Amino acid sequence: MTAIPILFEDGEALVIDKPAGLPLDRPRAGGRSLDDHLEDLRLGFQRSPAPVHRLDRDTSGCLLLARNPKALKRFAAAFEERLVEKRYLGVVAGLVAEDAGTIELALSKVSTQKDGWRMIPARKGKPAVTHWRVLDRQGGLTLVEFRPETGRTHQIRVHAASGLGTPLLGDPVYGSGKGGPGKGASRTLLHAAGLTVPRGDKPPIVATSPLPADFAALGFSDG
Repeated sequence: MTAIPILFEDGEALVIDKPAGLPLDRPRAGGRSLDDHLEDLRLGFQRSPAPVHRLDRDTSGCLLLARNPKALKRFAAAFEERLVEKRYLGVVAGLVAEDAGTIELALSKVSTQKDGWRMIPARKGKPAVTHWRVLDRQGGLTLVEFRPETGRTHQIRVHAASGLGTPLLGDPVYGSGKGGPGKGASRTLLHAAGLTVPRGDKPPIVATSPLPADFAALGFSDG
């Protein structure tokens, strides 16, 4: 039995409920990562599963793992071709006035010695499209559903900060970090709530992850 909850399982795929704070890659400074769990996630299979896409360290929720190289290649192509439906929930550090919309802001990576690297909106960057709608407003915060069409690095984080004008609560790079007095967050509040991956003639991979406790503690519910 693995310590990480499994949301979907069959002969070629696993979807795990990745905990917030668990990076996919081993941190330079050391510490645990997804690699420490891959042996347990074999679940009797010959190979350890491999992640198909990426979630930031702070982001919780649905992460697709492939159980063999052929499946890995096929699933990666589905992401590349924008065939995968992804649903994220995010708490933004402010009240969003409108109820729904689409953000189209191309993104580019920049790096400075002082601040390290980050993504910024840039006309000549890679196209990035995110559909969003407000689910709830509580205590000066807004629960937003994000459905990204593209899968750029930090896309939702930058689109919230620069597209909505309100960063994700707790975001140390694109926001103010902890969120201010009475609105603390121990992480960037972004959650991969749902994933649907088409597989041709086979039934699609469908997974949903329940709302995390730190979202619920702010008075939000998914529904």
